[in-house]
Amino acid sequence: MQVRVARPAGDFAAVVSFYGEVVGLTELASFDNHNGYSGVVFGLPDASRQLELVSGQGVAPSPTAEDQLVLYLGSAERVSEDAARIRAAGFEPAESPNPYWARNGAVCFVDPDGYWLVLSPDAW
Repeated sequence: MQVRVARPAGDFAAVVSFYGEVVGLTELASFDNHNGYSGVVFGLPDASRQLELVSGQGVAPSPTAEDQLVLYLGSAERVSEDAARIRAAGFEPAESPNPYWARNGAVCFVDPDGYWLVLSPDAW
């Protein structure tokens, strides 16, 4: 079984760069003007779990505080390393409205479209 979560991207180039170049997700596929939509599919971390960012046909993001992509990285050291790389690219950590993350050592960021990225040391 595979799972893919798709969501709209407002600033398509910026959000694709954020998840690909800054966060370091692997691009699995992309498409351009497929029935009016363009998109990029990233592996989380492999092809069995995917994040698809889509642009086109008046699609607009409408994130809430609970729209979160949570990456369970398995250790505090890995969270620190990944968070340092994201900060070096110019993104500052943000305090999540959900206190669970801070209590459990997660570091949160807001992507260029306003969606939350949570780097958690816990393994689910």
